[in-house]
Amino acid sequence: IHGLTCNTPPSVCLLCDLSVWAAASEHSDRGGQAAPEGAWPWQVSIHRGGGHICGGSLINNLWVLSAAHCFQSGSASDNTVYIGRQTQENANANEVRRTIVELINHESYNPSTNDNDIALLKMASTVTFTNYIRPVCLAASGSTFHAGTDSWITGWGSIGSGISLPSPQNLMEVEMPVIGNRKCKCDYAGVFLINDNMICAGLEAGGKDSCQGDSGGPMVSKQNSRWIQSGVVSFGRGCARPNNPGVYARVSRYQSWINSKITENQPGFITFTSSGTDSDLSASCSSVPPLTTTPPPTTTTPLLRRLLPLLRRLLRLLRRLLPLLRPPNVRVH
Repeated sequence: IHGLTCNTPPSVCLLCDLSVWAAASEHSDRGGQAAPEGAWPWQVSIHRGGGHICGGSLINNLWVLSAAHCFQSGSASDNTVYIGRQTQENANANEVRRTIVELINHESYNPSTNDNDIALLKMASTVTFTNYIRPVCLAASGSTFHAGTDSWITGWGSIGSGISLPSPQNLMEVEMPVIGNRKCKCDYAGVFLINDNMICAGLEAGGKDSCQGDSGGPMVSKQNSRWIQSGVVSFGRGCARPNNPGVYARVSRYQSWINSKITENQPGFITFTSSGTDSDLSASCSSVPPLTTTPPPTTTTPLLRRLLPLLRRLLRLLRRLLPLLRPPNVRVH
C-alpha cells in the first residue's frame, strides 16, 4: 500500500497527520480485544437517554462523524458525546463531554437500503487536542481500498449477537481485511443491496465483526504514519457470521458532502491508494457476472470520415484519366 496526497489546507492536514501515541495492539483474538488507552484518540461515544447508543469519530475540533441510522428520532440536544473515553463504567481522567447543537443526517439516507448512512454532529463548543483527543484523517475522493486492505474497527458494541460488552466495558478493537464490493455483493445477494457508497470488511470464516452498539464508529487503515478513516459502521446480517461481512458507509464518497456542511476548519482528507491489482476483480457469482475484457470496436476517426468522399472522387477522376495516359497503339507490318 502506498501513496499519500493531502486534499485540504496544510494546517488542517497537520491536525490529523500526527502519529497516534499508543499504537494498536499487535495481536488479535476471536472477536477482538480491549484497546490500549489513547490508541484511538478520535473515538467518540454518543449517549442518549443515559447510556451509550452509537459510536462516532472526531474529524476536527467541533464536528463528529457518525451514522444516520443512529438518529432517526429526537433532536440534536438529546445527544451527548464523550471523547477521550476508555471505559463506559469507570472514571475516565482523559475524557471531555460535549452536548450536540446541530445534527445533519444525509439528505438521501434510505433506511430501507441503508444507503448514505452517514451523519454529522456539531458540538456546543470546541475541544482541545491532547494525546487522548485528536481528529482522524478521512479518505479523500478517489481513494482505493483493495480486497485484503488491513483495517481496524473500534467501539463499545456487543461482543456477539445479543451478548453485551462485559464490565468494565472497555473500548474494544478488532482487525479485519476489506472484502471487495463484488465479493460482498455475492455474499449478500438477495438480502442486501451493496453499492459503491458502501465498503465491506470481515473474514470469510466469520468470528470477527462490528456489532450492535458499534454503529457510527470508525473503520480505519494505516498508510505510512497516518490513520485514515475508510468507513462508518453501518449494518450487517447478525455479527461475525461466515460470509456475512460488516458493511460500512464509504467515507471517500462523501468528501464533497462533508465539506458542504463544514465550511470552516474543514476536516483533513487524504487519498488512500492500494497498490497492485485488486483481487476482487476476479470475484463473481450468479448475480455478479465475471468481468470480461473485450477489445474496443474499430472506428474511423472523424478526420478520415471527412476525407473518404474526397478520396472516392479522386479515384473516379483517375479512372477517367487512365485511357488518356496510355500510349497510342503501334501496328507492326
